[in-house]
Amino acid sequence: MGCVLGGLACCFGSAACSLCCAACPGCKNSTSTRIVYSLFLLLGTITSALMLIPSIRDSLDKVPGLCNPIWFNNEKTRLLNCDYVVGHLAVYRTCFGMAMFFLLLTIIMVKVSSSKDPRAKIQNGFWFFKFVILVGIIIGAFYIPRPGGMNQVSFDQVWMVFGMIGGFLFILIQLVLIVDFGHSWNEKWVANYEDSQNKGWYVGLLIFTVLFYLISLAAIVLFYIFYTRGVDGCPMNKAFVSVNMILCILVSIVSILPKIQEVNPRSGLLQSSIITGYVQYLTWSAMTNNPDKTCNPSLMDIFSGKVNATSVILPPERVTGMDWPSIAGLGIWMICVLYASIRTASTNNMGKLTNKNTENVYLNDNSSGSASNKDEEKSGQNVWDNEEEAVAYSYSFFHFMFFLATLYIMMTLTKWYSPTADGTLTSNLPSVWVKISSSWVCLVIYGWTLIAPAVLSDREFD
Repeated sequence: MGCVLGGLACCFGSAACSLCCAACPGCKNSTSTRIVYSLFLLLGTITSALMLIPSIRDSLDKVPGLCNPIWFNNEKTRLLNCDYVVGHLAVYRTCFGMAMFFLLLTIIMVKVSSSKDPRAKIQNGFWFFKFVILVGIIIGAFYIPRPGGMNQVSFDQVWMVFGMIGGFLFILIQLVLIVDFGHSWNEKWVANYEDSQNKGWYVGLLIFTVLFYLISLAAIVLFYIFYTRGVDGCPMNKAFVSVNMILCILVSIVSILPKIQEVNPRSGLLQSSIITGYVQYLTWSAMTNNPDKTCNPSLMDIFSGKVNATSVILPPERVTGMDWPSIAGLGIWMICVLYASIRTASTNNMGKLTNKNTENVYLNDNSSGSASNKDEEKSGQNVWDNEEEAVAYSYSFFHFMFFLATLYIMMTLTKWYSPTADGTLTSNLPSVWVKISSSWVCLVIYGWTLIAPAVLSDREFD
């Protein structure tokens, strides 16, 4: 929390930063910087979500002259076209502005190797100016014109394609973060057992592993009941659920094979259970985008008892707004982004996502810390520079990850639906294949992390 307050204080000048940081716990500038960028992204996400609330549009109409034309100097005029500042159009433009902001930083921060690079000051400071630039880009995005004819391709339709590609890539990044979290969790609790000889740590690992598998099993059963429509209905959904269930069983078996355990002792059922649950979420998310409404019941219909394994119900086309797949997706996104932001850079694991030269940083933490103590005596600041010798993470890749995260947010908030020329949203079959193929790629990547040390025995895998 001290890092967050310190980063926000830096938005308003060094004096405020000094006063705030002096009252907060110490942290590395590499950590505080990532947290502040996460706050930027979170603020943009909240803003986009608020634009989807139907009552917002009605409230804007009540402001005289804002949305509805009024007579001024013998002419009808209005300040805004409020159809642009609410709904999925606003989400697309807000996320476009955030994406361009992070893409710009991705290009600027290429090959920054230490805080001695002048560009590192842009990365770790000038928060007020960066915030103004971000807001300016977002406002500028709202002035992107819409086509005049119904047959013309709109900005939203083109940007949706980029959103689907970026969302697909971020789903894969989520997998890497989830696997890393599983490995870290497993290592931490095993280490605690070895230090204390308390079997409660192993019991805890067993409980959570079983819990994740039970949740996944329950999800599969519910998928077969509500998303397959009996013996002959919804063959595509049946194939998705069955194939992913078989693949999850295979990777779980592979993770505990003696040969795999010999070369990769960190692998285990905890990580496999987490991946299995994540794959079931992707499967569910893909099925909820199925244009065939008989195979895509809403959770409201399921919970109310209006739909069962044999009945057929045609729910109305869903309007833009937050549904349960979107809420679950944003929850997973938030956890992964926060985990990537606060993931300690002082470990010796060279392969961690967004980390770079972490071993050198770890070795120089003590020297940086001692130097920071002197600075504390002078200015009272507890945020110290731990990147004088080498950066703790790749600046450029970090911003590229946030660029993809913004596209994922955009697609999640609009439920991966396809915008039409008249400004509405429709179910999108390509998004079904993007999500289900991402689940297969995730399983392939995770399976490869298990067998790669055994297949490529001449290489070292940390």
